[in-house]
Amino acid sequence: MKKLWRISFIYLLAGIASGVFYREYTKYMAFGGRTTLAFTHVHLIVLGTLLFLILMLFCRDSRLLQNRKFKVFLILYNIALPLMAVMLLVRGITQVRALPLGKGADAAISGIAGISHIMITAALVVLMLALKNCYVDTIQRD
Repeated sequence: MKKLWRISFIYLLAGIASGVFYREYTKYMAFGGRTTLAFTHVHLIVLGTLLFLILMLFCRDSRLLQNRKFKVFLILYNIALPLMAVMLLVRGITQVRALPLGKGADAAISGIAGISHIMITAALVVLMLALKNCYVDTIQRD
């Protein structure tokens, strides 16, 4: 449980920092349009902080933390979400600075962001299977 709380807290701090960065950076650069920097804050708070707080509740009454699939989820998810946040930051900074990206650089940013989304999807599927093992299968035995 303490591990999940720490992960949640780290994502909270990263989410707050990205929100402050978004606000101050766009103000400093006198940027008034829309940028993906705004989404970094939301992704980290919701997909990081809130998800792990909710998972703490699930772990309270089960052996979810000891589940092998849950351990795979933790590793995969905690690689994918920071990678996604970094790509949102990279894309947002290039938008704010109006940097002309070549086709290769643009495709690389989109490709890495896409890979991180695929990894998060896979991690969430593994999480659902772990929850099924801990809850649905035990309920059927009763």
